Amino acid sequence: MSCLGNAIWFIFGGLVSGLGWILAGCLWSITIIGIPIGKQCFKLAGLTFFPFGKEVVYGGNSFSLVVNIIWLIISGLPLAFAHVVSGVILCITIVGIPFGMQSFKLAKLALMPFGAQVVYRY
Repeated sequence: MSCLGNAIWFIFGGLVSGLGWILAGCLWSITIIGIPIGKQCFKLAGLTFFPFGKEVVYGGNSFSLVVNIIWLIISGLPLAFAHVVSGVILCITIVGIPFGMQSFKLAKLALMPFGAQVVYRY
């Protein structure tokens, strides 16, 4: 089921969402200091392209908190807003509810991505 969900997600919105993460990663990678943040953006773009069958486990340390605050101010809010709007639109229909839930999962991740780990659900 997750393979079919990922294929439909990628065609009808995952590609655009993932490209948003890639754009954020490219912008962060312009400076040497931003390269670790850009690298995390590229990892999360992979999750955004294919979110079904994966879960996000949150954790972290004080460094993750500091980086998350900087991320939230500069890049997190626009990405989270885009995912929330997408999730609301997708949840209007019954068929779109699973896709909307994935979008809300990505919105939460867009707010605080550092210290989060992606685990595969079998």
